[in-house]
Amino acid sequence: MSTHPIKKPLPEFRHLDVYEVDDVTVVHFRDQRILEDLAIQELGQELFYLVDVEHRKKLLLNFANVNFLSSGALGKLNSLEKKMRVLGGVVKLCSIHPTIYKVFEITRFNTIFEIFQAEADALASF
Repeated sequence: MSTHPIKKPLPEFRHLDVYEVDDVTVVHFRDQRILEDLAIQELGQELFYLVDVEHRKKLLLNFANVNFLSSGALGKLNSLEKKMRVLGGVVKLCSIHPTIYKVFEITRFNTIFEIFQAEADALASF
């Protein structure tokens, strides 16, 4: 695995910064607080675009910028994981703020997703 990502041009997203490292699509969230229904809908559309249109099979969602997630955002993540599993893909998560991780434990998302502290560790796991 290279230490510097080879960046391929990807569509411009409103809520996401997306780049590729080898065959893994790395997604960084721009919003610190993912709360509003419209933002969650748009975020979902952007994530599903990567799967449905670009046929990405390996997604790494980096939550380093995110301080708060609503239950609606959790629902989108759950739908994304189910779709990826059906399509033979995988979604992994990294850099989750401790308060969000507690929510992941309560909702048992930590049993659905493979979660890593560091992006490099997550990338190495693919």
